[in-house]
Amino acid sequence: MRLTCPNCGARDLREFTYQGAALNRPEGDWGESWDAYVHLRDNPAGPSQEYWYHGLGCAAFLRVERDTRTHDILLVALASGGAA
Repeated sequence: MRLTCPNCGARDLREFTYQGAALNRPEGDWGESWDAYVHLRDNPAGPSQEYWYHGLGCAAFLRVERDTRTHDILLVALASGGAA
């Protein structure tokens, strides 16, 4: 599998580290919403949003949309939303 980094171009997956599902973090102190955020996860079959880190490249955090059934990469963007 290859990811196309907005800064570096197409690279082998070994340059990247998976950082988890791209979920909205709850606000406030620990409670039910934080418990659900940490412990309850969907396991979707199909497109899902993920964070990846380009550690052996430009050190950018990326937001990747990947189809979990086929591993097809549908979208790669900087996680900060800034320009590449």
